[in-house]
Amino acid sequence: MDDFHVSHSRFTDPGSQADWLDGTPRDLAALREASSQLVFHYWAHGDITQHGFAAGRNEEINLRYAEDMFARLRELDPTPPGGPREPLDRIVGCCRDFTLLFVSMARHHGIPARTRVGFASYLVPGWYLDHVVAEVWLDGAWQLVEPQLPAGFRDPVDGSALDLLDVPRDRFLVGADAWTAARAGDVDPARLVVSPDLDVPFLRGLPYARHNLVLDLAALNKHEMILWDLWGSLGDDAEVAPADLARADELAELMADLDIEQLRVVFEAEDVRVPPVIRSVTPPGRLPVEVVLR
Repeated sequence: MDDFHVSHSRFTDPGSQADWLDGTPRDLAALREASSQLVFHYWAHGDITQHGFAAGRNEEINLRYAEDMFARLRELDPTPPGGPREPLDRIVGCCRDFTLLFVSMARHHGIPARTRVGFASYLVPGWYLDHVVAEVWLDGAWQLVEPQLPAGFRDPVDGSALDLLDVPRDRFLVGADAWTAARAGDVDPARLVVSPDLDVPFLRGLPYARHNLVLDLAALNKHEMILWDLWGSLGDDAEVAPADLARADELAELMADLDIEQLRVVFEAEDVRVPPVIRSVTPPGRLPVEVVLR
């Protein structure tokens, strides 16, 4: 294990807010609990305006960098992360944001951590939902950590308590595992969705599994992208072309080994490498806009 995932990326670097994080807990369980208090999910609870948020605060879902996110949180409540926060004192965001902030705080304390993009089967029974969690290096192995869910969360499938500090690999499928399982028929591709009731062809099945495969590759290379970012070969097509199927099969096989040096080489390919300018399609269904990454 090298220090690659201890050092910050441009996305997790707290920058001018680093001093604020000095007051955050280093204990992994406390850090996970702290992260669960920092974000209000932009659609999981219905319309945010029904919870007292101004409609304009929905734009917070496009906050990309931890520095900007912590600055906004500090503006809302100057108390460092680690205790309960009122919902209106949280930023509006999604699973990616819970996880990015957790990884930022973990790296701030010297804990090797990274984000993983894939699908969770413990959110809605019978479905694998688009989701982002963290991985932390513990006792010589990577362990999945769920930064979003509250302590005491019960798996709706069987009512058991889900270990939020060690999520089973069969309950959260990282990008390559989800793609491989779908292609092999071990998981019905139709069960891989952003949301069961969101009837947009691109946001379900193999097209979105391929999308998350590439986002997971980027995350492994410390490019923790927003879930609606597009670049390289990524688009919003309803079907995956044969050449893209073959390329995704190849990527999934290469990613299964998780050798960091190999993954860096794989990530240099033009079709998956994150360029200086990307496109982003903010939900629900806005037109793509160009984003210049800093």
